[in-house]
Amino acid sequence: MQSAPITKYRPFPPVQLPGRQWPSRIITRAPIWCSVDLRDGNQALAQPMSVEEKLEYFDLLVKIGFKEIEVGFPSASQIEFDFCRRLIDEKRIPDDVAIQILCQCREELITRSIEALRGAKNTIFHLYNSTSPAQRKYVFNASRADIVKIATQGTIWVKQHSRPLVAAGTRMRFEYSPESFTSTELDFALEICEAVTDLWQPTVTDKIILNLPATVEYTTPNVHADQIEWMSTHLTRRDRTLISLHTHNDRGTGVAATELSLLAGADRVEGTLFGNGERTGNVDIVTVAMNLYTQGVHPGLDFTDINGIREVYERCTRLEVPVRSPYAGELVFTAFSGSHQDAINKSWAVQKPDAPWDVLYIPLDPADIGRSYKAIIRINSQSGKGGVAYLLEHEFGFSLPKLMHKEIGRIINDVADAKGTELTSADVHDAFRQEYLERTAPVALQHFKTTERDSAVKCDATLTIEGVAHKLTGDGNGPIDAFVHSLGATSLPQFEVLSYSEHSLGVGSEARAVSYIQIKTARGHTLFGAGIDTNIELASIKAIVSAINRMLAKR
Repeated sequence: MQSAPITKYRPFPPVQLPGRQWPSRIITRAPIWCSVDLRDGNQALAQPMSVEEKLEYFDLLVKIGFKEIEVGFPSASQIEFDFCRRLIDEKRIPDDVAIQILCQCREELITRSIEALRGAKNTIFHLYNSTSPAQRKYVFNASRADIVKIATQGTIWVKQHSRPLVAAGTRMRFEYSPESFTSTELDFALEICEAVTDLWQPTVTDKIILNLPATVEYTTPNVHADQIEWMSTHLTRRDRTLISLHTHNDRGTGVAATELSLLAGADRVEGTLFGNGERTGNVDIVTVAMNLYTQGVHPGLDFTDINGIREVYERCTRLEVPVRSPYAGELVFTAFSGSHQDAINKSWAVQKPDAPWDVLYIPLDPADIGRSYKAIIRINSQSGKGGVAYLLEHEFGFSLPKLMHKEIGRIINDVADAKGTELTSADVHDAFRQEYLERTAPVALQHFKTTERDSAVKCDATLTIEGVAHKLTGDGNGPIDAFVHSLGATSLPQFEVLSYSEHSLGVGSEARAVSYIQIKTARGHTLFGAGIDTNIELASIKAIVSAINRMLAKR
């Protein structure tokens, strides 16, 4: 990096826009969406999609709900041409879906593109040429007037060569892009868009699409919004124009630039699923659409099965959705922090089905996009008691007493520390069972039976302690009290029962009882034991034995 002061780079000039309106607006409706996955996204792949993969991907886009899909650059290669023809010839395009093709302002390319569209019912012809000062200077060595002439001549050719297509019944709309719009002088961008619009002569019912791309993202999102509002307020035929966005993500703010530019008056968004595109990518339509959804605006796209969409995307593109990618990433509905886990657990517990969503740290109900509640909590050495308790309850049915949360949290954290990695839910379950339910040494319960006599309960029990069998009897006001009294005849340390709770595990004839017992040792230490049995009485006795074994292990 260059040392300060930096002379290698210059700040992007702001737009002079006094009285700008977009900062005080809110988005109240979804834009028109156009997927460019099959063109812009596909050309950015190290290994482009095969025709069969493109067909599967096209079907996915239709299923999601896209009504405009850019399918390729048919004049650029035979593969692109053949794919477009196959969609049309095999009648794969629903009547309400428009296929869009991209083309440069060259007559032979325009005629080839028109040929590719023959027989289609609903099309968009997307014409473009570069307009920025750098493009004019370094690539074309051309003046402003030369660049305008390229665009207008291209528009004339499209009108001329598309007449037979339209006469045959194809609805063809027209889109023009001053490529590198954001680095083009605004007055020149307006001039060339007006010149193209003069020739196309759009109507209120058949509007021209002016696509104003951030081909390279050079500045902050607010500047892009200013550029869009400036164009929107200076176009002479705004009522006959759809302003379209096509933001890239070089500065990592493609989504923000798109959202602010929608506030600034844009009508349409071109982008890709999960942001695939040149360099750092195009705008991520999944994120923009779901951001609208979380603000109460339905995007008109269906991401109910986000996992299935991600699977097709990853298989066809050979790319991976990052684990932290909004909404679709593997870990985005996951909390490792103990305080976060506890807050999620508590707020979720009181969330009413018909109430506005208000779960802490999770701005969207994962179920709305087919994500599983089971993936909400992930456990590592930083996790807290709330997360562990939540996982044990929601995945395995163990509703631990509140006072037990801290104890199990420490135990699981120790296991995670020792392992050095994240614990799976199975790891947590195994650790819980080993610590509480499967301890059979040094004390093991062999037999337990109670009989009632007057208002008291008598128990007969057989324990093995250090491998030696002991037959015990005891009286009490219940099975637990009687069993604790019977232990007085052994050499086991004395303890006091502080609390007892139980619940069923499962339903029907297969249901079992789970008991949790908290004891206090002679030294004042408290700890829990747990037991499971089809007999609720035996479950509580097993919980006492569990607590005794844990007490002895700590000694």
